[in-house]
Amino acid sequence: MTATTDTDLLKLDRQLCFALAVASRSVIGAYKPILEPMGLTHPQYLVMLALWEREPRSLTALAEVLRLEPATLSPLVKRLEAAGLVTRGRSADDERQLAVMLTDAGRMLRTRAEEVPPQVVAALGVDLDELTELHARLSAIIERIAPLSSGEPVAAGATAE
Repeated sequence: MTATTDTDLLKLDRQLCFALAVASRSVIGAYKPILEPMGLTHPQYLVMLALWEREPRSLTALAEVLRLEPATLSPLVKRLEAAGLVTRGRSADDERQLAVMLTDAGRMLRTRAEEVPPQVVAALGVDLDELTELHARLSAIIERIAPLSSGEPVAAGATAE
């Protein structure tokens, strides 16, 4: 049996992946009861957020901004279409591209969605300034490690510019 100490690199509570996974599940869990009355799951909410920012978007562009595989995104979009919130059709600019657009109901849902962020902050019970700082730090880390997911080598200590 191997003893664990505060210097043990394999100690569970020292793992960044474990801390991020637990934090992610906890935060996404706080969204669930807030999004349910809107008829959205958290992944569907993310799709809607992207479309509220800009539409139409090709399925490829939507997958890119959400950092999802198109095969993962496609069923989400189909469920949103079945709910009457989006439509899918061929892009006017490029017939090969599938364009995702909001319906009137999807656009109107944005008003209700504006209530989501303050409700999530309240549900988490964490100071808004602390959450803002955490978001900024996570965003900076994501930008620095983004080349790792694309297969590009990253030099130690390198930063994204």
